[in-house]
Amino acid sequence: MKKLLMVLTSHDQLGDTGEKTGFWLEEFAGPYYVFKDAGYDITLASPKGGQPPLDPKSDDASTDTEATKRFRQDSEAQQALSTTDLLSDVSEKDFDAVFYPGGHGPLWDLAEDAHSIALIESFERAGKPVSAVCHAPGVLRHVKDMTGKPLVSARRVTGFSNEEEEAVGLTYVVPFLVESELKAKGADYYRGDAWQSYVEVDGMLVTGQNPASSEATAKAVLKLLAD
Repeated sequence: MKKLLMVLTSHDQLGDTGEKTGFWLEEFAGPYYVFKDAGYDITLASPKGGQPPLDPKSDDASTDTEATKRFRQDSEAQQALSTTDLLSDVSEKDFDAVFYPGGHGPLWDLAEDAHSIALIESFERAGKPVSAVCHAPGVLRHVKDMTGKPLVSARRVTGFSNEEEEAVGLTYVVPFLVESELKAKGADYYRGDAWQSYVEVDGMLVTGQNPASSEATAKAVLKLLAD
């Protein structure tokens, strides 16, 4: 059975706003079921292990999708989510690919996490798919390729756009803007219309722009694994 690793944030504070953040439910649930329905054995991990914080704004009827509704009825998936492995305990050699769901949380912890950075670098060196959606492409900011250059340098990538960040009113709250940071690291950043599904695939690097892109990003990973 093919094995897939999903890495979630453990960060729950939205800057200095006093509001909560975390991972975005659709960006976890959509890909989770894409992989599960394709027969993958899924392991969940986070920096602190255990239950990752859920962005409360994503756990709302207005943002519901078929996948989020399914998750709420799925006690097995809820149990898996509540008992994520410690990120420092997982190894690239045990998996065929890695997927990072977004939400604002990863910008604070996973983007700076030494274990996460080393893990992505090991997947890259092994020629295995590295994938991230929405804010999660921000976790690539310190990741280097085998030559020591930024992994995203001269690569086609996407991620949450500055326009979308402005629309949710968090441009001056987040530690960095995903679009601006990817460009600063030399990436060829592309995007679609705001809030519409858009995915970039460059070699074994797969990135999705926003919540609407989550399932399409996961499907692009499956295609790489099938090929």
